[in-house]
Amino acid sequence: MAMADQADMSPAGAGRVLLSIESVNKRFGDFVALRDVDLEVQEGEVVVVLGASGSGKSTLCRCINRLETIDSGRITFAGRELPQEGAQLAALRADVGMVFQSFNLFAHKTVLQNVALGPTRVRKVPKETAVKEARALLDRVGVGDKESRYPAELSGGQQQRVAIARALAMHPKLMLFDEPTSALDPEMIREVLDVMVGLARDGMTMVAVTHEMGFARQAADRVVFMDAGQIVEIAPPDEFFTEPRTERARDFLSTILRH
Repeated sequence: MAMADQADMSPAGAGRVLLSIESVNKRFGDFVALRDVDLEVQEGEVVVVLGASGSGKSTLCRCINRLETIDSGRITFAGRELPQEGAQLAALRADVGMVFQSFNLFAHKTVLQNVALGPTRVRKVPKETAVKEARALLDRVGVGDKESRYPAELSGGQQQRVAIARALAMHPKLMLFDEPTSALDPEMIREVLDVMVGLARDGMTMVAVTHEMGFARQAADRVVFMDAGQIVEIAPPDEFFTEPRTERARDFLSTILRH
């Protein structure tokens, strides 16, 4: 299988590297989920990770936030290797926001309480300040009028926008999105993608695992294509979608774009 050229591993700009992944391997029993993965992400960069199911995209995303431990290799964030446990790991997760397929909101708390909880408990932000910032974030993602509702009273798209606001409330240095629209009805996908595009335009550093080709074209600085746990190709979106270099990427795009 053709592997991504070493020259393609880093973005073209000269910004500060926020996330560095070096020779990372991960197995689940006999299944190799990640094989010798190398990637750097700069501050302010939007990287979209594409690939078929089982290619290692979500595992990579979860390893960045240490929801999965790696078997070998090295991941550094803001110049420090990922901590193993304890307070340092909690601090990492405060700096790396993550939005999942499932919304993971607290069902027994209102929308406003969901967003304000993390800053007060983890960042020790005064409650009044946290509530004020939570309201501003809910307005930013377009659900400010839902602050007193409970998650079950919202549509899937609204719940996911609340989940994004909750992650942003921690003032993360990096946002991870793991298939954030895959559980949504088609008409709800656009509203979530619009929020993500807005974050990208505002300069948020993002790694997004998604099947939404339109988002990749519109918002990504680079597209990372994975297959069988390996990074096969890295390219700017215009180049990747018009002239993919590998046969595997061409096959993937022909299947995705046909549907």
